[in-house]
Amino acid sequence: MKRTKRLSFFYTASLLASLGIFIKFLGGFGSSNASPAPPPIIAKINHVVVIFQENRTPDNLFHGLPNADIADSGLNSAGDTISLTPEPLATNYDLDHSHAAFLKMYDHGKMDGADKVAVVCSANATDCPPTDPQFKFVVPSDVKPYMQLAKEYAFADRMFQTNQGPSFPAHQFIIAGTSAPSASSNLFAAENTVGGTGCTAPLTAFVRLIGPLGSEQFKAYPCFDHPTLMDELDAHGIDWRYYAPSAPLYAIWNAPESIQHLRSGADWANVILSPKQVLLDIANNQMAQVTWVMPTGQESDHPGVTDGSGPAWVASIVNAIGNSPYWPDTAIFITWDDWGGWYDHVAPRIYNSYEYGFRVPLIVVSPYAKHGYVSHVTHDFGSILKFIEEVYGLPSLGYADARADDLRDCFDFYQMSPMPFTSIPTQFQAAYFLNDTSPPLPPDDD
Repeated sequence: MKRTKRLSFFYTASLLASLGIFIKFLGGFGSSNASPAPPPIIAKINHVVVIFQENRTPDNLFHGLPNADIADSGLNSAGDTISLTPEPLATNYDLDHSHAAFLKMYDHGKMDGADKVAVVCSANATDCPPTDPQFKFVVPSDVKPYMQLAKEYAFADRMFQTNQGPSFPAHQFIIAGTSAPSASSNLFAAENTVGGTGCTAPLTAFVRLIGPLGSEQFKAYPCFDHPTLMDELDAHGIDWRYYAPSAPLYAIWNAPESIQHLRSGADWANVILSPKQVLLDIANNQMAQVTWVMPTGQESDHPGVTDGSGPAWVASIVNAIGNSPYWPDTAIFITWDDWGGWYDHVAPRIYNSYEYGFRVPLIVVSPYAKHGYVSHVTHDFGSILKFIEEVYGLPSLGYADARADDLRDCFDFYQMSPMPFTSIPTQFQAAYFLNDTSPPLPPDDD
């Protein structure tokens, strides 16, 4: 579908939706108690942006957020109550966030095994690890832009990572709702890769797969082929771009790198190997209708890697969109790819040997997002896919999106006009990231 037709439909549908609400109001007197039909998302939204950050839980990153279910303490494996204590966003250590680490912390739903999650100190780190390193929350002053976005728009405290493992499978889920190696497989890629990632990796590279009974005895070359949301967008003429740091250094954070028909086909031109290019494309009115944005290590919020600039990085993208012509019809989803090994007190619902994982934060930014709303509805990565499918009238992929909700509770699509945008104050503006020439730090490889 061409953009001119989409825009024409957008304005026509908006007018019809407004008239429908007025008619409903006039007919409401003496009418039945039947609830009004939900308004079509397509009448309001024409651009969707997914910003994928790294390795945090709500308890860790949003301590003190009003009305959200955020813990101040948690249980360890000895049954002791451990108070969560503050630390900077940038740390000198990382935590294990493999599937094995998930099982330790989950402990059959008791959520008391965080102290068994392994700690890896950075090279030359001093005073590492700190006491109870898994039981930490980020100093709120280090994440002011995140806090302001969460307070101004919608925040979800029941957003779950769909998978129970680290970055490589999580990034597969955010574009396809699965990390299966093929469409007919009942296995999931469960861990990060070994020896390389993607369809151009050495032939000795592999990723461990988990079966229906929970065994990781299977291995596969990390180049898969199954339907993705990109394929459905292509089939319906919806343009998309995926911004990520250059491969192979960042291949585990570049999901199309491991999908054969995306990596070797014409769609690879839509994979932009420079995250900051998204800022230029927004400024030049070249933003695609559906956009995924991955960070570099410095901007990622990843413990032991980030320099603390993640909140400013995210705010710079939001500000660029908010101050552009795209704002009136855009929905931005800011979420984190996995829990990072940090304590979180909410046990996920378990669907199978690999779904769900722990909570991750989600901020929904849009002129139609509910102001100051905290969603307690269960969401996961499939919810974002389902939202996009509903916006553009796409069929279900049949993976996590088929089971998920559509995040509609975070929006008010009966709202008559888009809410005006107010810029998010931040330490670094877009120019900082555009002019940054420092080499990107690599992601985790645990």
